[in-house]
Amino acid sequence: MKPVAVGRSSPISELNERSREIFRRIVDAYVEIGEPVGSRTLSRMPGVNLSAASIRNVMADLEDAGLLHAPHTSAGRVPTEAGLRLFVNGLLEVGSLTPDERQSIEAQCAATGRSVDQALLEASRALSGLARGVGLVSAPTVERALKHIEFVVIGPGRALVVLVTEDGLVENRVIEVPIGLPPSALTQASNYLNARIAGRTTAEARQQVQKELEGNRAELDQLTSQVVEAGLASWGGEAQERSLIVRGQANLLDDITAVADLDRIRSLFDLLEKKEAAMRLLDAVNGAEGVQIYIGADNTLFDLTGCSLVVAPYHNRNGHLVGAIGVIGPARINYARIIPIVDYTAKVIGRTMG
Repeated sequence: MKPVAVGRSSPISELNERSREIFRRIVDAYVEIGEPVGSRTLSRMPGVNLSAASIRNVMADLEDAGLLHAPHTSAGRVPTEAGLRLFVNGLLEVGSLTPDERQSIEAQCAATGRSVDQALLEASRALSGLARGVGLVSAPTVERALKHIEFVVIGPGRALVVLVTEDGLVENRVIEVPIGLPPSALTQASNYLNARIAGRTTAEARQQVQKELEGNRAELDQLTSQVVEAGLASWGGEAQERSLIVRGQANLLDDITAVADLDRIRSLFDLLEKKEAAMRLLDAVNGAEGVQIYIGADNTLFDLTGCSLVVAPYHNRNGHLVGAIGVIGPARINYARIIPIVDYTAKVIGRTMG
């Protein structure tokens, strides 16, 4: 992750060991409970060998440095946006996913039997559920030229349609076929379509093939025609109008404590419904490697919303940027948990892109 400027706050190297430890504990507690953290609470934590008075002095220094602030007249403090940036850049210890979490992500994002769009939808749901935030996935929106199609039997009455685009995107979908269908029918269907789809978009290929089928100009037997029509139905007629897939908006509402917060979240929801939000998401990762973190005003998508974005690019097997995937949450989201979730999900989705 690239370094983030923290305004007038001090670099982490300029904080002494005591200040770093108190600051880290304040941020950890704030992320967990979402409430201001006081000196008395800190003094009672295991491993803290300072009096409440000494802790208050450290907290005052951290506040002067722009890392903490008091949201109201209580003695508790919360990290500022600058403080959170400093914490993420210098003190955060990123956790690792459990085998069960990895398996869950892989299962939910698996592309077998699904369109790319369906796989991305499941990815956004997986992110939303695991991170308890808003899952975002920018989906490919361009009409890709086709290169190859193949039908593969996967069981009685079921076949896998494998569609490959000229830029290497692979899309798999399961279709129903007549039980006992001979392999020669699948081969003939593949050969028939491959002679007509190369260099055309799905819409163009579908239109031409349907015209031939309707005009009885195709020299296909009845079983092969059924396979061709089923294959067309599986990947045709779905214009990729959705440039941004959003799931889990209700999770942000769970963290609201004031009417002003609700108004800010509503403005964010309105923004996410606009197509340019997907472009902003892509801009956030364009040319970047790995997970990027934007806190509050770091990104214009969240200006004045008080939210954070943890986002990563996903690429196809040729290394080309396909889209971005991420999580929106309150500024106090559990970065240590969400960063590896986003990172691993982006890698899984990338493998489905061909």
